[in-house]
Amino acid sequence: MACVSAAEPERQQKIRSWMGMTVHNLYIFDRNGSCLHYSEWNRKKQAGISKEEEFKLMYGMLFSIRSFISKMSPLDMKDGFLAFQTSRYKLHYYETPTGIKLVLNTDLGVPNCRDTLQQIYSTLYVEYIVKNPLCVLGESLQSDLFSSKLDSFIRALPFFSVRAA
Repeated sequence: MACVSAAEPERQQKIRSWMGMTVHNLYIFDRNGSCLHYSEWNRKKQAGISKEEEFKLMYGMLFSIRSFISKMSPLDMKDGFLAFQTSRYKLHYYETPTGIKLVLNTDLGVPNCRDTLQQIYSTLYVEYIVKNPLCVLGESLQSDLFSSKLDSFIRALPFFSVRAA
């Protein structure tokens, strides 16, 4: 007979939930709302609309949330809108000084991804897009190198998990 503390089931649940966390998708928008890049890893459900329509809806929602928060916040919003969550997923948001917007959708248990999004911008986007003379800024990203580096980066995150469920 094993002696199990009352905290043991809770600890096991936390381990199981950590193992189940993952990244669903990533959007990169320019300052005008054009989707420059979209990647998908563990998305369980499609929107049922075209990707272009989905991009417009996502950007419109971001625009509305940012506007609402800036008007309704009782405090000065130095960092602005960082994330929000529903009962099914968590949306992480990062906007650069140049107006590039990165949106990462994850499972609920994933901690704040601001640093992760900053790293994607500074080490991947700047290095493989901004500094690449073949990439035209403001147009859809057509760099296979950027896409493969981004995929490797996301898959190496401690909360990334490939799952079929």
